[in-house]
Amino acid sequence: MSVTDDQIMLKSFDETLAQRVLELGRQTLAIEADAIVALHARLGDDSSFVDAAQLIYAGTGRVVVSGMGKSGHIGRKIAATLSSTGTPAFFMHPGEAAHGDLGMVTANDILIAISNSGESSELLDILPAVKRLGARVIAMTGKPASRLAKLADVHLNIAVAKEACTLNLAPTTSTTVTLAMGDALAVALLDVRGFREQDFALSHPGGALGRRLLTHVRDVMRTGDAIPSVGLDVPLVKALLEISQKGMGMTAVVDADGRPLGVFTDGDLRRVIERMHDFSNVLIRDVMHANPRSVRPEQLAVDAVAVMEEFRINQMLVIDEAGQLVGALHIHDLTRAKVI
Repeated sequence: MSVTDDQIMLKSFDETLAQRVLELGRQTLAIEADAIVALHARLGDDSSFVDAAQLIYAGTGRVVVSGMGKSGHIGRKIAATLSSTGTPAFFMHPGEAAHGDLGMVTANDILIAISNSGESSELLDILPAVKRLGARVIAMTGKPASRLAKLADVHLNIAVAKEACTLNLAPTTSTTVTLAMGDALAVALLDVRGFREQDFALSHPGGALGRRLLTHVRDVMRTGDAIPSVGLDVPLVKALLEISQKGMGMTAVVDADGRPLGVFTDGDLRRVIERMHDFSNVLIRDVMHANPRSVRPEQLAVDAVAVMEEFRINQMLVIDEAGQLVGALHIHDLTRAKVI
């Protein structure tokens, strides 16, 4: 059933309601921002955050994050952030844990149990078994006097003054603060582990950063018969045929051993035409551009992009340590690989 314009008009906010919506939106953001500021201040007076980070840093197992309801949704995000920043972690549903999934936890693991009330029955039910295994427990609760907080090895206080919900019921401010606490832990651990861009790329091979830091020239260069190349004594006319067939807008000029001595591009051809009307007897060695720009196959593709941008060229030769021509690279190859 399609919605008519009249129906949309009937559901439209009047000026008073629109103002109320805007006020509530701003109020929600202000309440949640104030709660994070309060958490920031509280962190400076409490050694628990350092204790939690040190416990995870010294651990030899994985971090197991668990929580029910909205806390569970936030827990999944915390586990994902930890995993992508150098701390192996996964989420375990506490209800499923009581029916077999607890087998995923080992004595070397650390459980981060999240419950705003600190009285989540599903978490409290599995905690004795987790502790019997020998795993350590970090609790995130808003109630330092709760059973979960008291049973944990380390307690992180995520208390908030109130929820942003106008009924003070729906988890809003509390989930925001929990997520912020998880981010704070992940970032602190990232830094102490010496986690680098390259490490981040390894866990994000499909992202833009992963492509930039993991793609090497050898992964995108043209090889074998796809490399345009001619000998020093080849007529210019024959070299133009090689350029046309290989579709790179250039050809390498190599010696008898396959070492590149020069390059001839479409731009060079335009300059030749400007200088001479008849080039039927011209050899490529007489018009080639000597000492062409080149890159090694083991270099990152972004290095080739930087050279191309600096010297305003669209093609590069790929040369190995022995000086042999092993590939050719066009700016379009880098675009297709999404390096740029």
